[in-house]
Amino acid sequence: MNLPFEWRVGWRYTRASRTTRRNGFISFISGVSVLGITLGVAALIIVLSVMNGFQKEVRDRMLSVVAHVELFDARGGALPDWHVLADKARRNPAVVGVAPFLPAQALIARGDDMRGALVRGIVPSEEVAVTPLAASMKDTFARLHGGGWGVIIGIEMARSLGVREGDVLTVVAPSGQMTPAGVVPRLKQVTIVGIFNAGHYEYDSGLVLMHADDAAKLFRTGGVTGVQLKLKDAQLARSIGNELADSLGPDVIVRDWTRTNRNWFDAVQVEKRMMFIILTLIVAVAAFNLVSTLVMTVTDKRADIAILRTLGASPRSIMAIFMVQGALSGVMGTLGGLGLGLLVAFNLDVIVPFIEHLLGVRCLPGSISLISQMPSDPQWGDIIPIALISLVLSLAATLYPSWRASRVQPAEALRYE
Repeated sequence: MNLPFEWRVGWRYTRASRTTRRNGFISFISGVSVLGITLGVAALIIVLSVMNGFQKEVRDRMLSVVAHVELFDARGGALPDWHVLADKARRNPAVVGVAPFLPAQALIARGDDMRGALVRGIVPSEEVAVTPLAASMKDTFARLHGGGWGVIIGIEMARSLGVREGDVLTVVAPSGQMTPAGVVPRLKQVTIVGIFNAGHYEYDSGLVLMHADDAAKLFRTGGVTGVQLKLKDAQLARSIGNELADSLGPDVIVRDWTRTNRNWFDAVQVEKRMMFIILTLIVAVAAFNLVSTLVMTVTDKRADIAILRTLGASPRSIMAIFMVQGALSGVMGTLGGLGLGLLVAFNLDVIVPFIEHLLGVRCLPGSISLISQMPSDPQWGDIIPIALISLVLSLAATLYPSWRASRVQPAEALRYE
């Protein structure tokens, strides 16, 4: 092999420390360092993959209920000509579905129990083109018709109020009406015609769906107040929303799902960032264990270093030899961590049930979490930075011991040999 001699000597030192018994302790410390890097990198990949999996599960369940983009009149009024606005939005090739809606806040009462809720007035025949929930429950949504005063509620709300299909609820509008006796709240009794289970607690416990005509009468809006849009790619909602805002002008307010749920996504990103930093410190500790390994190796190889120096090797060459040795340990640990981490991350749906069966425990009890299986979503955007950081930390750990090796004086090193 036509490699520089620094690479060949460094590789020989790496192999020798693992194949001979003369330096057994150094070999043990070196192995521990490589194993530490492997476990640190694997842990980082597995944890971030699980966090990505949970985020994807929650996002998918959220997007089964809400639209990707919402359009409102900047003056806050009704949209009697919502078809015109919908036709303008359809000109964007990323828009694949539109539907009118009417969002409002209300109180839902059942006897002495009362819950705050988000009431969404919809047109069932149009809603199926926008939300997967409506598309998967066409028969149930078809029970909503103008003047019928029927509602569809989430399963968690039904459980908390103790109701089921056919029961009657009372909807209390936030603004009252003036009477000779004063301001009286507007109340309307509605019948439960369906119960949905989106798998997202916020919507299962706080969303009420009713026909847009009934909602307009109850909240006195004069018609629908917004238009929902479905996009080809939900991940492009923010950029498409900006394009729509530019094309529709200042008279239309454009709000995408990432801004509507901004607090949740910001919290997830902060948690993911902090977990990345914490687990990176584990990788850093393991990487800097290479310092002790190389320091002991340099002490053991002082005579070899002196001989190389007398044969004409420069201090830079000596430094390169030990940097190669440390870097190879870092590369082996990083590659081992990548292999182990990806193996576990891609097979988590098999490994976790096996551990649960072996120990007799449940990691995600169904009574606590709506997600019954441990999700995993490895992303190259996380894996590549993890590998690069591990390699950089391993290389940084070799600098000081390698510099010390380059400062060894041949005469001092050979004096007692």
